[in-house]
This record gives sequence, structure tokens and C-alpha cells, in this order.
Amino acid sequence: MKKMSFQRCARTDKGVSAAGQVVSLKVWLIDNIVERINEHLPSHIRVLGLKRVTGGFNSKNKCDARTYMYVLPSFAFAHKDWDGPLEEYRLSVDTLKQVNRLFSCYKGTHNFHNFTSQKGPKDPSANRYIMEMYCEEPFIREGMEFAVVKIKGQSFMLHQIRKMIGLVIAIVKGYAAESIMERSWGEVKVDIPKAPGLGLVLETVHFEKYNQRFGNDGLHEALDWAEERDKIAAFKEEYIYPTIIETEKNEKSMANWLSTLTVHDFDATSSEIQTNEQKNGKDDGSGEDSD
Repeated sequence: MKKMSFQRCARTDKGVSAAGQVVSLKVWLIDNIVERINEHLPSHIRVLGLKRVTGGFNSKNKCDARTYMYVLPSFAFAHKDWDGPLEEYRLSVDTLKQVNRLFSCYKGTHNFHNFTSQKGPKDPSANRYIMEMYCEEPFIREGMEFAVVKIKGQSFMLHQIRKMIGLVIAIVKGYAAESIMERSWGEVKVDIPKAPGLGLVLETVHFEKYNQRFGNDGLHEALDWAEERDKIAAFKEEYIYPTIIETEKNEKSMANWLSTLTVHDFDATSSEIQTNEQKNGKDDGSGEDSD
């Protein structure tokens, strides 16, 4: 691996899929190299394309931003007083507007020490820049309504995205006040629920600065997804969406997690939060890109 200078752009932990990952390495440019590599890979792991880059290129260090998506059943946003069958819930226009208004509050630079572990409020690395976050229009699969949340940021810490989504769900459902968002960026410790790992997908990675400098120099290609867009869409439809939806329907990970929101105390002190975390057991180790 060292001789090949292998490096992955973003890390995806247990339970997190990837649709648009990039790795950099040195290879001999033999004929049909992509097809020959794929012959040795399982069907759910595919190399979609290959591009020549500058000498010493490092996919992790040259990455400007990462976009994740989170697929979830829309009943996650149903108010806690809604008592109908979960599979019959349909996301209303007003609720979707509320969800997107809350997600937009994350845009910009904030201190996300409460959205990860082992980082204090004084740690500079807890400050992260979010470029966009929104929920798309819902869609129905196998009789159940789902929605996709998109989030683009420079980088993310362990569990950060899942906690960002978990907090918005808690607010929309009526378990937490909206003011908790501003308080969570301060120095006090805030008890923030972490949404299930199922549904989190690394959708794409961005190389905007690299493309500006080398994308049109006549020697290198821009590192974008224009040529692979259809392949990625087909891959998500064949492997990612069915896996997430089938697992959710069979294991009910979101429904089970929603039932735990009542145990969270959003006004708890630091000592109370630590006690609750100990009672709830150790972390499941499932997360997103991390330092």
C-alpha cells in the first residue's frame, strides 16, 4: 500500500454506505483497467471511473468538502402526539418547511463539540463549516414514505451528522425547544440524541480548488462526477436504497430509536448527561467521516 501511495478521501465507518468515494493511488495505466479491477470486486463494490492527477496528489488532503445523504422514513418527523400507524404517515408541506428551516440553522461555522465525543468546547477542531443542509421531497417505497436529507460541509466529526439530524427530529416531534440549537453551540454540555447509523451515505466528495487550478490545464481532468452521474444513480437504486429500506422495514431501527427520545433530558447538567450515557451503554461505533 505504501508503494502505491494509497489514500482514501473520506472514511466511512460501520453501517455507513458510500456512493461517491475517491481513492488516490499509483497504478500502471493498462488497457481496460477499470473493468479488470472490478472483476476482482464483489458486485456491491464498484470502481466507476479513473482520472489522471498531479504528482503527489492526496485525495484526503485535496478534498474541499464532502456531501452526505441520510435516508429516513418520514414518520421520524411526525409529532409525538400523532397516533396513527407509522407506515401511513405522510410528510406535510408545513412540516417539511419547518424541517428545512431548522436544518438551515446549521449553515455557517459553529462549535459542534456537543455533536461528537471526546472534544471540549475549547477545542478549535470542534468548529466546523456547513455549506448546506436540507430535506428533499419525500417519496414512497414499498408502501412507506421516505425522505433524503442532504448535507455538505468541509469535514465532519464522528457522529456529528447523526446528532445534527437527531436534534432536529427531537425538536420537530416536540421533545425539545428550538432554543436548544443555539445552546448546543455554546460551552455548556447538552444531551443530543444520535439518529441511527442506518441511512447515512457518503454521496460525493468535492475538489473545487484542485479543479480551478488543474482542471483546465490541458494535462489533467477536472475531478467531478459528470461522467459517472448515471452510474452512481443506478448503483444507489440497485444497492443502497433497497438495503436501507429493507433493513428499516425488517429491523425498525428508526421506530425503535424514536421510542428512546423520551429518556433524553435536554435541560440536563453535565453530570446528569454523563450518568445517562453510562446507563445507555457504550457507543455502537457507527459514524461518519472523522478526524
